[in-house]
Amino acid sequence: MKRREIRVEDAVGLQLAHDMTRIVPGEFKGRQFRRGHVVREEDIPMLLDMGKRHIYVLELEPGELHEDDAAQQMAKALAGPGLVHSAVEEGKVVLRAKHDGMLWIDARRVVTMNGIEHISISTRRPYMHVRAGQSVASVRPIPLVIGQDKIRAVELIAEETWGGRSIIDVLPYRDQQVHIVTTGSEIQSGRVEDKSGPVLRAKFAEFGIEVKDQQFVGDEQEDIVSAIVSACDQGATLVCVTGGMSVDPDDRSPGAIRAAATEVVSHGTPVIPGSMLMLAYRERTAIFGLPGAVIHDARTSFDVLLPRILAGARVRKRDIAMLAIGGWLND
Repeated sequence: MKRREIRVEDAVGLQLAHDMTRIVPGEFKGRQFRRGHVVREEDIPMLLDMGKRHIYVLELEPGELHEDDAAQQMAKALAGPGLVHSAVEEGKVVLRAKHDGMLWIDARRVVTMNGIEHISISTRRPYMHVRAGQSVASVRPIPLVIGQDKIRAVELIAEETWGGRSIIDVLPYRDQQVHIVTTGSEIQSGRVEDKSGPVLRAKFAEFGIEVKDQQFVGDEQEDIVSAIVSACDQGATLVCVTGGMSVDPDDRSPGAIRAAATEVVSHGTPVIPGSMLMLAYRERTAIFGLPGAVIHDARTSFDVLLPRILAGARVRKRDIAMLAIGGWLND
């Protein structure tokens, strides 16, 4: 890169080589002048106020990229079809969700890319629920000019195949038929008001999902198994079993879920609140055993795992174990 330094007072009529940021503490931080802006006489006081005594005219050498072009190439390489790109600003492209869904991030490849000198890729937490228009990641090179070989290295990592997925994407939620199986003789008999149904209906409503059915059963394991199997036979894609998930010997829900399931992923999670949550499958139908924390706490292990289930991602035991890092959700 050849860079010629020119006094601001002598720069009238020249084009800026990069965006220029203005910072007014507590009031403003953003782009004041865009790359390519032709300096005018009236711009000189503002440039001086911004601490700019010189501007630079760049002449790129072969094999070099301007930060704006590099950011756009990286964004194109990383982003999946569920994302839209912002216009490049100050050498950075922001990726936003095109629709509601679960944020997918290939963390291994993102970490590998960030190991390349002068590459900066920042994302939100993977597997979280995001809404259309929400920003989920940004990409940028650190210097004003970067070697094209480094951007090509990013592109080569992105070209690796892994399940056919992009490195960063928003996976849409699949059509769902949700059933609730509420255990407990005290609720079945009407002695105690059911709190789980309204809470779960509200949670699913946030995803645009209406609960299809809710069955009230007592405490007998056979009845709970029958209700789970019946829901699956009726086409349920997700069954939520509420109540009876503690270590009390009278709580029969875990045994019932095991009896109904074809695969038990985990009984217990390294997430608090919600450590007693159970996840299993009956063929393709996911079955949650929900502890009382789901009713009483705003965010639990259920909220952490739910977007994955709704997006059709099969959860494994290792996925549950990895929730330990960041699994303390209490204030």
